[in-house]
Amino acid sequence: MTAFNDEYGTGDALRRTLGVNRRRFLSTCTAAAATAIAAPVLGASPALAQDYGRDHDHGHHHGHGGDVLVPANRRGIILYTVRDATGRDPLTTDLPSGFREVFKQLSRFGYRQVEFAGYGQHANAPGGATLESVAGARLLRSWLDAYGLRAQGNHGFIPPSWPLTTPDLDTFKKHLEIANILGMAHMGTGGDPTGSDYRADWDVAADKWNALGEIARREGIKLYTHNHDAAYGFLLDGGPPDAQGRPTRSSGIRKLEYFLQVTDPRTVWLEMDIFWAHVARYKFHTYTAHDGSTRETVFDPAGLVVRNNKRYPLFHAKDGIVNATNGMGYDMVPFGTGVIDYTTFFSRVGDRNYHNPMVEQDNAPSSTDLAQSLAFAKTGYDNLAALRRKRH
Repeated sequence: MTAFNDEYGTGDALRRTLGVNRRRFLSTCTAAAATAIAAPVLGASPALAQDYGRDHDHGHHHGHGGDVLVPANRRGIILYTVRDATGRDPLTTDLPSGFREVFKQLSRFGYRQVEFAGYGQHANAPGGATLESVAGARLLRSWLDAYGLRAQGNHGFIPPSWPLTTPDLDTFKKHLEIANILGMAHMGTGGDPTGSDYRADWDVAADKWNALGEIARREGIKLYTHNHDAAYGFLLDGGPPDAQGRPTRSSGIRKLEYFLQVTDPRTVWLEMDIFWAHVARYKFHTYTAHDGSTRETVFDPAGLVVRNNKRYPLFHAKDGIVNATNGMGYDMVPFGTGVIDYTTFFSRVGDRNYHNPMVEQDNAPSSTDLAQSLAFAKTGYDNLAALRRKRH
């Protein structure tokens, strides 16, 4: 903990900055915590795996009582988590491979929703290498329906140019058509609206997203942006200009908060990656005000959602353990095995029949354990299903 102690003074300061309780903090400050991951079930026969999923689907972990924080029909996963499985050659493995077999396995685990991260898979999987077409979308939809899954969103194409070019607009409309065939309520991207710190660039981004969001709205789709830690940094909007005439200081508003203010709530939506929002809490807690003073404000991810609740139909549910040496405050681990307090988060944001949490783990695929990403997907499902309101 030396690196953090030098800056903040104590381990308790780190715990407060990360927003975790002392018991959970201490439980993850050992090497054992990094390996406290549920054992894979993929080595079992398909029949056994199916029985396992079915038994848990109707067991106490997946109940529909008033204390359940994420209802069964709202439990989802972004397919980026298992990208190695959709991308592997079915001719060389007995493991699930390609979209159809991965859908089947995810359904066995209990998932009822998926979020796409593009429409590519291995060329030898049913349907071929890319399903980014009307015909491909119809095939995907048939598999989703067969396994009781709903497509809830996609990290896909958002036109990079502004004003729009005709080819970009045509591609955007094609993706909206695919989304409608798949039955998606939402379509979005995995990147921030802009990587800039300056208000003028966020104004341009807002104009672009308002226009694209209106096009999507006419097709019955909610357009969303998925955000990482940088989007929660402080907007540069005043103070002495630099050599290029740009602002150098901040009013204290965070970039994404400003974006929420200047975009139309009827046409622009957001997906909070809860892990990266907590990284932002760790990284961005001081700013230089217009008068040159240094000021502190701690970011509250759940509070931002509460203030803008209907604009957050989607979440990425991603977990981490404490790491004070990597610049982020956390290392990613399977959902439910880390220190991020999801019980409190989901209890605070409420609207459990509106929000759609998608389990995600960026580092789930392994080059040495080819079953790992799907095993972690199952761990994530079980832990998402087990979340209950705190009893007082």
